[in-house]
Amino acid sequence: MDTKAFKRSLHESPNYHRRSFGHGAEVAGVMQSEYQSSLIQEIRDNNYRLERPGVTILLAQAFGFCWGVERAVAMAYETRQHFPTERLWITNEIIHNPSVNQHLREMEVGFIPLQGADKDFSVVGTGDVVILPAFGASVQEMQLLNDKGCKIVDTTCPWVSKVWNTVEKHKKGDFTSIIHGKYNHEETVATSSFADKYLIVLNLKEAEYVANYILHGGDRAEFLTKFKNAYSEGFDPDRDLIQVGVANQTTMLKGETEQIGKLLEKTMLQKYGAMNLNAHFMSFNTICDATQERQDAMFDLVKEPLDLMLVIGGYNSSNTTHLQEIAIDRNIPSYHIDSSDRIRADNSIEHKPLGKDLEITPNWLPAGNLLIGVTSGASTPDKVVEEAIAKILDLKAGVSLVS
Repeated sequence: MDTKAFKRSLHESPNYHRRSFGHGAEVAGVMQSEYQSSLIQEIRDNNYRLERPGVTILLAQAFGFCWGVERAVAMAYETRQHFPTERLWITNEIIHNPSVNQHLREMEVGFIPLQGADKDFSVVGTGDVVILPAFGASVQEMQLLNDKGCKIVDTTCPWVSKVWNTVEKHKKGDFTSIIHGKYNHEETVATSSFADKYLIVLNLKEAEYVANYILHGGDRAEFLTKFKNAYSEGFDPDRDLIQVGVANQTTMLKGETEQIGKLLEKTMLQKYGAMNLNAHFMSFNTICDATQERQDAMFDLVKEPLDLMLVIGGYNSSNTTHLQEIAIDRNIPSYHIDSSDRIRADNSIEHKPLGKDLEITPNWLPAGNLLIGVTSGASTPDKVVEEAIAKILDLKAGVSLVS
C-alpha cells in the first residue's frame, strides 16, 4: 500500500479534520476548571518548592500535560461541541490518563470495544464522528474509517507524525525501520503500519542482539522466535538487516534511543566501512521535546537528597513508567500512582512497582521531616497532581489545600 498517497488523499477529504473547529474559547474555560491548578502554579512560582510542617515537596521543573496532549484533549472537547448530536467514537484512549478518559465518557464519547485482541469497528456507522487519539492510529484503521464514510478528527501529536515521516523515508530508500518501542503500544503499532519492513526493539539489550546478528550472523529461527510479534510480515534477518534506519516510540527514554542509534551506526560502519555507511544506515532525530524535557527534569530532581519519589500517571503510560525508572536506578523509594485515590487515610498507598501488579504498602510516609520529589507523566493534569500533594499534606500535617 502507498501509505503516503493514502495520507495525502485522506487529508484532502472534506470528512477529515485536524485543526480547531473554532470553539477554543469555550473549551479553554472547561480545560482550566477541570485540569489546571492554582496550587501547582503557586509551587511553580516558588521555584517548584512547597514547604509545610513535616514535609517539603519538590516538583520536577517539567512535568504533566505536554502541548501535544493538551491539544488532543482540547480537540476532543471541541469535537463534542461541533458535533452535538452525532455519535462520537474514539479509537483508543485519547491519552493515558483515567480521569481524562472518564470525562470523555461522560460527554458520551464511545470507546471502540475490543473483541479479543482486536478492535470491533462494526459499532461505527456511516456519518459517525471518530477521533484518532494523540498516539495516532494505524493506516489500516484510518482506511477502514474512511471507507465507512466516517468524519475523522485527527488529534495525532505532531511529534508522532514526525516519526511516521521518518519511517516513510526509510521505506523510500528500501531501508528496514528499527523502531525503539513496545511492539503492542498503540503508537508503535501506528508507526509500524507506515513501514514496509520493520523490527521493533524494546531496549538496548535487544538492540545489541540485533547488532551482533548483523556482524556475525546467527540462528535465524532463534532470532525470529525472540522477536515474535515485533517484525513485519515475511521479515528475514539475513536479508532485511543490510540497510537499516532508526525510529522510536516518542515516549521511550531519550538516552536509550540515542544509544541504540549510535550502536547501529557503529555496527554498520564496522561491517560496511565509512565510505558505504550512508548506503546502509539512516538516522533522524525523532525524540519528542516534551518527553526529553520531562526526563531531563527528573534527572535533575533525583540529584536532591529525596526521601521518596511520587510519580503520577496512567499505569499504561510509557513516558510515566520511564520517569519511575530514573528514580529506581538511583535507589530512591518510588511510588507510581494513577490518581490521588491510591493514597489512603491510614497512611497506606496502592501503587504499581515497575513491571509488577498493583500492591499496597503500609506506612509509606515515614515519621519525621520528609523531602518528597513529585513528577507526573505527559498525560497527567495539574489538578491530579494537586490532589495527590494535598493527600500527602493531610497525612503529614492535617492540612488540606483542596476545597
